[in-house]
Amino acid sequence: MAADLNHVVLIGRLTRDSELKYTTSGLAIANFSIAVNRRRKNGEQWIEEASFFEISLFGKSAETLKPYLVKGKQVAIDGELRQDRWEQDGQPRSKVVVVANNVQLLGGNSGGSASGYNSTQSSRSAYQPRGGMEPSVSTGGYDSESYDQSYGSSDSFPEDIPF
Repeated sequence: MAADLNHVVLIGRLTRDSELKYTTSGLAIANFSIAVNRRRKNGEQWIEEASFFEISLFGKSAETLKPYLVKGKQVAIDGELRQDRWEQDGQPRSKVVVVANNVQLLGGNSGGSASGYNSTQSSRSAYQPRGGMEPSVSTGGYDSESYDQSYGSSDSFPEDIPF
């Protein structure tokens, strides 16, 4: 049987400040929503439409980005769709939310200093200032610290690189 694919990438602006909650086991969950604008032509006139998406971010990433996830902030979300199902007043209910695997803060509504933040899925984190970049959190993928330990520091490249 072929594997299914569940991957979504969105860029939009927060419609409200993020809300940080904790599960009974202590897992942090940040919930927020974004509006993604789209322009389309209707006859000779351009019409702007907005779509709204609920986003959930888990773990250390949720705690770290909480101060930056404020209404109006532009973000890029890389994640997957999840359908939540429950029963309310005897009626089945459901909604689709985006579970973020990676959140990148983009321009707009930022008054703080520029810095960078990376974390891995195992919740190990390292704060690394990067000039001119906004904070971002990745919950998986490349981990420069473990790469440097395994393959040597990126400063150990020979001086005669042919490109």
